Amino acid sequence: MEHTQTYDGSTALGANSATAAEGNRLVGSDRVLAVLKELARYPAGVGLEELTRAVASPKPTVHRALGALRRAGLADQDVRGRYVLGDEFLRMAFAHHEARPEQVRVRPVLEALAHRFGETAHYAVLDGREVVYRAKVDPPTGAVRLTSTIGGRNPAHTTAVGKLLLAQRLGTVEEVAAWIDDCPPARRTERSLGTAAALHADLTATRERGFGIDDQENETGVNCLALPVYPTSPTVPSGAVSVSALAYRTPLASLVDALDEIRALLGPLGEPHC
Repeated sequence: MEHTQTYDGSTALGANSATAAEGNRLVGSDRVLAVLKELARYPAGVGLEELTRAVASPKPTVHRALGALRRAGLADQDVRGRYVLGDEFLRMAFAHHEARPEQVRVRPVLEALAHRFGETAHYAVLDGREVVYRAKVDPPTGAVRLTSTIGGRNPAHTTAVGKLLLAQRLGTVEEVAAWIDDCPPARRTERSLGTAAALHADLTATRERGFGIDDQENETGVNCLALPVYPTSPTVPSGAVSVSALAYRTPLASLVDALDEIRALLGPLGEPHC
């Protein structure tokens, strides 16, 4: 969802000074937000010079943005003088995340799945062409774990959760083709689905069996099984819960064989209520 309206900092033809000032404020806000988003990529902190290069803005502009963020408690400087996200930002983010009702209801299920299979369990929702991970629980033991993060994204067509949720929205090959439009699906691995026909066939099979699978389509060596959950609506799934497993440790066939057990662990959360 790109915002196509641009502003170059100059006064538009026919615009009065009030309109120009409003445009400048919006641009300033955009720059502050760009600095904040980039800052989040450096949990160990980042220097002003490096941050300036990353956002491709003049150093005084970035410095002013950091000053605004620091005054709001959204950024801070560590003992080395490097910039990090501020405690107030973290407090708001975690408070908001924990207050979401679906996270509160889904987490015990994720914990049970991670404990049962010794693999990572996710809760994800569909956002356009991508899935967003809203909750994640790693297994209690195991030297190798997945690098997925809460808030992270993956292409919907390469993931079990994404294909499961897409299957409810795209019923015909024409709808799949319209969803793809002029942007061919990204091939994350050699097993990723790359055409409308292939994706339509997979979504049809997903609807028929009632669960989604990812057979190393998003990441080589990782497979996944997903089921819908209904934490916020009795009839429409808000997202999907998945078990994402290392293929050598838990083959996809093992997850499919355990389908009834996974459904039992979901309990009422995995059942629509008409």
